[in-house]
Amino acid sequence: MEKYLVSARKYRPATFASVVGQKSLTATLKNAVATNRLAHSYLFCGSRGVGKTSCARIFAKTINCEHRTPDGEACNECDSCRAFNSGTSMNIVELDAASNNGVDDMRQLVDQVQVPPSQGRYRVFIVDEVHMLSTAAFNAFLKTLEEPPSYVVFILATTEKHKIIPTILSRCQIYDFHRITIQDMIDHLKYVASQEGITVEDAGLNVIARKADGAMRDALSIFDQVAASSGGNITYQSAIDNLNVLDYEYYNRLLDTFLAGDVLKSWVIYKEIRDRGFDSLFFINGLAAYLRDLMVARDPATLPLIEAGDEARNAMAQCAARCTPDFLYRAMCLCNDADLNYRIASNKQFLVELTLAKICQLSSPSPNNGSDGEGQLKPIAAAQPQQPSVTTATQPTPPAPATPAAQPASHAYPPPAPPTSQVSEPAPVHGAPVKTPTTGATPSAAHAPRLQVPRISIKHGIIDGKQQTTAATSSSAPKRSTRFSSESLNTAWETYMTTHPTAHILVNTMRASHPQMVSDTHFEITVQNQKQLELMEANRMDILANLHQALANDYVTFDIKINEGSSPRHTLSARELYDSMLHEYPVLQRLVDDFNLRLS
Repeated sequence: MEKYLVSARKYRPATFASVVGQKSLTATLKNAVATNRLAHSYLFCGSRGVGKTSCARIFAKTINCEHRTPDGEACNECDSCRAFNSGTSMNIVELDAASNNGVDDMRQLVDQVQVPPSQGRYRVFIVDEVHMLSTAAFNAFLKTLEEPPSYVVFILATTEKHKIIPTILSRCQIYDFHRITIQDMIDHLKYVASQEGITVEDAGLNVIARKADGAMRDALSIFDQVAASSGGNITYQSAIDNLNVLDYEYYNRLLDTFLAGDVLKSWVIYKEIRDRGFDSLFFINGLAAYLRDLMVARDPATLPLIEAGDEARNAMAQCAARCTPDFLYRAMCLCNDADLNYRIASNKQFLVELTLAKICQLSSPSPNNGSDGEGQLKPIAAAQPQQPSVTTATQPTPPAPATPAAQPASHAYPPPAPPTSQVSEPAPVHGAPVKTPTTGATPSAAHAPRLQVPRISIKHGIIDGKQQTTAATSSSAPKRSTRFSSESLNTAWETYMTTHPTAHILVNTMRASHPQMVSDTHFEITVQNQKQLELMEANRMDILANLHQALANDYVTFDIKINEGSSPRHTLSARELYDSMLHEYPVLQRLVDDFNLRLS
């Protein structure tokens, strides 16, 4: 019974024509052999499984062939070719530098170089994984590599060219092997399947080729694995089941939830993926790659960048037509942030769920166009409560106050949902009477904010213009006038500072400028200089929007003034502190004199 041989060895290239995906490189080597223009040293570079060692063996066999074919291939019939095919050729020496990386190993190689070939014209030394040689071994090899005997050809192979010292690189002809394309892999796997009597689907071979990541050897190994598990019938479903590949169906379902803003459903899909045994980091990287493919598929000119069949590309283009470039870009940024933070996150499941929630909110109108998903969020749908059987009396709707003469811009947050049952009226604060604004005098009329030119921000665009537009569109809504106390105002003031931890200068200014109530809806703050005044003016509308929301009062306003009294005590310099200590502790001068100390 013939011993089984894996496809990666059975179908290993034996001629230049059988090398997959390296046509231009093999053509160059064939021309060099045909014209007898051989260099004394070559360096083959490239990722794993792209054919570096195979090409080195084919090249070594061809240059020693006594009767090459007209197309430049070895004849496989002369003594040299037969010795090579049987593995008994003394003219080809292979050395694994990963296990022979010392100076003594290089010295043994140099000694073998001095022996001329017993058969054929050249002795070929193939050094695999040459980047594993130590620096001392590289230096011991330099002289021989630069000036070898005329009958010696060195072929060095490496997957990490950057680890090889420049003096080695300068002595070699460098050939860069590129990754094998998906289509080239599929074509070769079809050939192998036809030789082995295995039925295949193009979609299943596409999954295998994508899993191989540009390495033909890996593709053949995966091919054997799927063929063995599927009983010689490779289909798309058998490929994704055996290779633990996440089906695009999940990503398509997630895209539907993203566009619909359905956060909870996206979490349910994520749970299904985890229950199937997929790692969360693998999922988030797969989602990022899916979003990247959607971005590419939006333009027919870039559609070929997707490494898939025509049917899969067309399906991807249909999905991409539903998305905007801004949504895809910000979603990719969120996935990239999740990938960077995954390794340091203590709760990795929560990190992924939060990322999905932010992506779901990207389609909502928001004043923040950044990739962090902050801004106005769509409310997450909740179960509707059952209506009570007993009919409750409804409170009479208070008359809406008249529109004041000058009002601050409306906030950008959605108004709170109306209560579903009777709510008692809030108790008066400190017995203060309720002041209903009238047409002649409003709470904000005496302290109306001055007119400002819309500000422009790199991150938010025209801020004030947007806020004023929001105010114009919501002017028809009734204004809230809930009474509040100075304690409630201070609490809302502190809350705003805690929700803006990165705005250090603004937070420090607000912390040093506590609000002082002037009337029921108006207060003032005191800053120390003009810069702080300009900073507070620039953030006035955002602060007011948050105060309106926190206090449920749309008539809240404030004035900003500069402290005209004595300036706060400045921080002492080293010299001033030293003089002050000498004045307070005269004995310190004796210590300085005795030890000959001085202030640096």
